[in-house]
Amino acid sequence: MDENDLTAVVGHRFIYTYDNGWQYEMYVKNDHTIDYRIHSGHVGGRWVKDQEVDLVRLDEGVYKVSWNEPTGTSVVVCVMPVRRRLHGTIFFPRWVADDGRETVCFQNEHLDRMRELRDAGPTYPIETIPEFAEITLFEHVGVDDESVIAVGPEELPAGFADRRN
Repeated sequence: MDENDLTAVVGHRFIYTYDNGWQYEMYVKNDHTIDYRIHSGHVGGRWVKDQEVDLVRLDEGVYKVSWNEPTGTSVVVCVMPVRRRLHGTIFFPRWVADDGRETVCFQNEHLDRMRELRDAGPTYPIETIPEFAEITLFEHVGVDDESVIAVGPEELPAGFADRRN
């Protein structure tokens, strides 16, 4: 197994729905950056570009994407594209768990505010949310394409996130 072979996920967009009903979309832009939109859930409507991540191949067909956000939220997502499944764990700081409405925006335009809110806290206790998800759409869209996730979920055509393949 070539641990450096990330071609099964890099350049791919996938839409997935967690067992709790929350729906997300991730674009693995390259081997160290993702863009994502949150279509529904606790912070539905939030979207982010150029999130630095750690991306590794754990085993044949199993990849791990992990990152820390300016909000203080940490995320680990294990992706199994062939099985069309993933497992994600979100670690919400207390302030986001209690009321994440201020994070529902295009984060890139509000980085200073996100850090300010994070630093104000409270951070603890951290809310840990582990969930399995079904990947309902998985498609290769190319590497480093800024148009893949270029608008918030509210600006997408009706039914965009409901597509399946």
